Amino acid sequence: MTEGSHRIQTSRLILFTTLWLTLFILSVKVSAAWATRSLSLMAESMQTLLVSFSTLLSLYKLIAHEHPIRRSVYGHGKWETLILFLLIGFLGFTGLNVWGMSAQQLLNQPSDEWLTFPVRVSLPLIQLLAVVIITSLGLALVGRYQGKQLRSAALGFNARQLLLDVCLTLVVLLGFLGVEAGLVWLDVVLAIVLVPVAVRNCWQVINWQFPLLVEQTAIAPEILAQIAHQVGGITHCYHIQSRGVVGRYVYIQMHLIIHPEFAGVTSLLVERIKGMIEEEYGPVQVTFYIEDDFTVAANRQRSGLMSDQNHDSQNNPEFGDW
Repeated sequence: MTEGSHRIQTSRLILFTTLWLTLFILSVKVSAAWATRSLSLMAESMQTLLVSFSTLLSLYKLIAHEHPIRRSVYGHGKWETLILFLLIGFLGFTGLNVWGMSAQQLLNQPSDEWLTFPVRVSLPLIQLLAVVIITSLGLALVGRYQGKQLRSAALGFNARQLLLDVCLTLVVLLGFLGVEAGLVWLDVVLAIVLVPVAVRNCWQVINWQFPLLVEQTAIAPEILAQIAHQVGGITHCYHIQSRGVVGRYVYIQMHLIIHPEFAGVTSLLVERIKGMIEEEYGPVQVTFYIEDDFTVAANRQRSGLMSDQNHDSQNNPEFGDW
């Protein structure tokens, strides 16, 4: 296994683990918010949903790079566009409902109490949120460390989103302590503040993730071909495609023809090409399709024979189909 393949598999494993743990944390937060009538915790769950969405997209891009890049005039595929609209619609619906319930709580105050439906703060709730914060913080630190070690922009971005989620959950936990101390309106005020924070973070996730899914040329093919030809043993480089954002992350596919004398060191050649591209353009992920001169010559000879047969069949009726 090459170093590049090892980095990809490790990144995929970390993202897959992060995705399932964040989904579990999201379910815990939503259940706790519903049981305790906490609007601030419900609003903060929107950020956890964004983390899950961002992790899902990063994992999808790591898996999708193994398939040929489709030639399309559209910037995004149907799957990504559908997921984006569902996310925006769900966040908009949830945010408006949280704002509406918060306004109703503040405006329809009975005379003998502050809120119509006060938050049920208890010691188990505080302990649960503390466990959630520790778990999310551990995931964020692991993702940040591995992102630096593996030079993975996706892991680094997801780690930053997780750290933000930890900070917002900590704010909600402090709000619960304030509610327990008698500031029963604090939960509603935090809910009103956290909704626009979630909207802003949603825009950041979309702005970071979706340019990486745009199917347009990121690096000129002739420049990539020049870099590949600088490595000894490469006789030809063709069918070069790339997409992404230079300096952030770029996906590249190229076909290489390697001289037969270098067939035993193919892995070293492709690693050297990938390293040269990374030095010039930052984080990249490259898929190589390897051929040798003998295979190409055989294919050309086979194509030539088929062309001659077709030509003879057109000039000689007896050589046609029986």
